[in-house]
Parts: sequence; C-alpha cells; structure tokens
Amino acid sequence: MPRRKAADQLTRLELEIMNVLWETGPAAVQTVLEKLNSSLAYTTVQTMLNILWRKGKVKRTLVDRAYHYRPAITRTKAVAQTLRDVIDRMFGGSAEALVMGLMETRQLTPEAMERLREALDESGEENDRD
Repeated sequence: MPRRKAADQLTRLELEIMNVLWETGPAAVQTVLEKLNSSLAYTTVQTMLNILWRKGKVKRTLVDRAYHYRPAITRTKAVAQTLRDVIDRMFGGSAEALVMGLMETRQLTPEAMERLREALDESGEENDRD
C-alpha cells in the first residue's frame, strides 16, 4: 500500500486552525488567533497558516496589507484523508478491521451499532433497486 506524504496529514494545531476557517470562512491571522482561544503567539498562527498554504490546504488573498485565508479543502475531504491514513497505517488498509476494533474496544455503543445496522440495511435496499 503506498504511503501518503506527511504533507497530506493535518497536525492537531493545523486541524484547529482549519476548524476555525471552516466555521468562519475567509479570515485574517488576527481573526484566526482570536477564534482559537489559546495562548498562541500571532507569529505562530501566521506560520501555521503559511504551512497550510504550502500544503495546499488553504488559499490566501491579499486584502489591504494582510492575507486572508480560506479553506482549499472541505472538512469532508480532510476527514476522508485522515481516515484513509489511519486505516492504512493501523488496520492494514481494512475498513472492516477499523470497525471491528471500534466494537472490540467498546467505542461503539449498542445504539450506534444499531444505527450502523439500519444504515447498512438501507444501503442494501438501495443497491437492490439499482
């Protein structure tokens, strides 16, 4: 299985910044800093936004004399990339092994498993119609 580049993955801080941008839309460094509610320095947030820009995760536009950053990927795409990475690295590429691991470690409640069963049943019904 080919390994993904580290640049594809978001660090914890990068994900926090992306969450701000997904929620607020285009924002300057100062706005992101304020929304993070942390003790980070302005320059740290600026550096992280520049790293995200180099990774292709955000786009930037110069407004007056400050860059405004906006997501270049959707939250759904970021989740999919992260899940693919976890499944590849931890479960040998098997999504089934991931689900079984969630069940074995009791990360899925009986209610969640019932919802999964219902979703699978509905999915099967849709496939039968096609």
